[in-house]
Amino acid sequence: MNKRDLLLEIGLEEMPARFISASIQSLKEKMEAWLAEKQLGYASVQAFSSPRRLALLVTDLDESQQDMEEEAKGPAKRIALNEAGEWSKAAAGFTRGQGLTVEDIYFKEINGVEYAHVKKFIKGKQTSELLSELKELILSLTFPKNMRWANNELRYIRPIKWLIALFGEEIIPFSITNVETSNQSRGHRFLGGEIVFQNPSDYEKKMLAQYVMVNAAERKEAIVSQIKKLEEENNWIIPIDEDLLEEVTNLVEYPTALYGTFDESYLELPTEVLITSMKEHQRYFPVKSKEGKLLPYFVTVRNGDHQHLDKVARGNEKVLRARLADAAFFYKEDQKLAIDDLLKKLEAIVYHEEIGTLAEKVARVRLLASKLADELQLTSEEKQDVDRAAQIAKFDLVTNMVYEFPELQGLMGERYAIQKGEKASVANAINEHYMPRHADDETAPSNVGGVLALAEKLDTIVSFFSIGLVPTGSQDPYALRRQATGIVQTLIDKNWNIPIEQLVELAIQAIENVSKVSGQELVDSVLSFFKLRVKYILQEQGIRYDMIDAVLAEKIGGAASVLRKAKVLELHKDDANFKEGIEALSRIINISNKAVTVSAVDSSLFENEYESDLYNRFTAVKEKINTKVEEKEYFELLFSLQEAISAYFDHTMVMADNEKIKENRLNLMAEIAAYIKGFASVNEIIVK
Repeated sequence: MNKRDLLLEIGLEEMPARFISASIQSLKEKMEAWLAEKQLGYASVQAFSSPRRLALLVTDLDESQQDMEEEAKGPAKRIALNEAGEWSKAAAGFTRGQGLTVEDIYFKEINGVEYAHVKKFIKGKQTSELLSELKELILSLTFPKNMRWANNELRYIRPIKWLIALFGEEIIPFSITNVETSNQSRGHRFLGGEIVFQNPSDYEKKMLAQYVMVNAAERKEAIVSQIKKLEEENNWIIPIDEDLLEEVTNLVEYPTALYGTFDESYLELPTEVLITSMKEHQRYFPVKSKEGKLLPYFVTVRNGDHQHLDKVARGNEKVLRARLADAAFFYKEDQKLAIDDLLKKLEAIVYHEEIGTLAEKVARVRLLASKLADELQLTSEEKQDVDRAAQIAKFDLVTNMVYEFPELQGLMGERYAIQKGEKASVANAINEHYMPRHADDETAPSNVGGVLALAEKLDTIVSFFSIGLVPTGSQDPYALRRQATGIVQTLIDKNWNIPIEQLVELAIQAIENVSKVSGQELVDSVLSFFKLRVKYILQEQGIRYDMIDAVLAEKIGGAASVLRKAKVLELHKDDANFKEGIEALSRIINISNKAVTVSAVDSSLFENEYESDLYNRFTAVKEKINTKVEEKEYFELLFSLQEAISAYFDHTMVMADNEKIKENRLNLMAEIAAYIKGFASVNEIIVK
């Protein structure tokens, strides 16, 4: 079959850098799905992107679909033929719908019944006829933020300026917002010009000639290589933040790295302020000495060639100088402020109109943190530190520095608290109570910071749930999922086994005067939310789905214990006795569900030695479990009952005719089942 390459390019005004990687990946996946749906063969789909374009190159694409012969099933033979052996209306209608006649019918037996069948030939369509559907593929892309332009109804990431849909040398005609497809693209906005393509495979080469590196991975590699070269030439260390590198890669089409300087006097500012000013606001890479000390230099990446780099450097230095001058002023002004004066300002700042002010949130968090410190049995000194840290944790939000650089909340609070004479443990907790800030961040290292982090995040989640602001689908404007995950991860890392149900109960008590959701409804909603977060973390740990269902079937309990239970099950799932053990324990759980009321077991009602043996073995196991054994031993103790359980069921009818004996046997089943489910609802586990 003949093949051609396909080039699809969407030319746009400059897109936000943070959306480009996800957008081109989505476009690639949609193209691959479309090709599979149309049953078109190809060699590869290559994705290209830059601030002004999203493009795909499909190599060796079939020029047409394969011809197919398809079998269609019709009515049963008794319906297709009447008593006289003539074709019925049903048979005629079936074949007519397939574009055939009754002469084409043959019969095949399926499950003992003969059905009418026909084979029809379907000629494959030419690929060029199908490619106009790429218009809908382009329009199906979704973005976090969209815009409209001119008089167009279309909402898209940025205005579409040109379109290429080139199959071999053939232009596939369609238009979007009055932009017609062609074989012409545009190079670098200042260094390049228009490009005409006769062959899609020339895409990368011709674009590079017009100062556009369309391969994002190669563009990133070029940036890293240039930065490494600057390191070697100047004996520097230039830390490469991956998020910043990704963003810079998507900000430029033709990268050229260069460096500039700033006044050494600014090194007196906190390192976090300098780095934030460079990275977050200017997209610069900071520069350090071999000893790790910040130096008065920065590295930036120009969207252009090597011409006039000295002028470009001076321009960037001027912009950064203004930023750092502002930062120095704010830092100096903040030194004049007292913590108590800043705390008073929180009373005038609305956290949320239905929840209250920041000062009210601080009061709730302080109360909750105190309760958590008691529950987690922190030392007397740690409790004092928790209380003080909770009291002042938000004071830096009303400083000049954090107002200008919100990314520094917590970090500046820690530094300012030290300057104002607070204990180091209290100051550290101010920073730590925001941890983990993101998926790859660490949890709070100290107990004081960990307790404050739990209290702050719990209050946020429960407060928003209490007024009906619950995450739905992909919508989570207050990052409640991230905060719940942070709570669970903190509990695991600290090995704090306080039940999540207890945490939620304590947090709900603090917002009773705010809540618009009824008590039990709020509890159920928040706990379901947390259960999903725990499930997510277990999945990230590689735990099998049925093991997760087993450990989360009942109450959540302590997150650290849940994880250990799941890991024990995962570790032993391939053991020789695992299947038999799970089946035996599951049998107990299943039959225990028939117990109407549960009371104490009366051993005088036992009728055989197997009842007594199971009861005695379980009593010994129960006593050991009640001493708070580790999860591994809990599992082993339960599995030690397998032989006794099997013998019991082989010689004992639980549902006996005698009502008292039946009830007593169900009582034993229920008591054993409660201890089994205390570890996991093992009847959820799939064994083969």
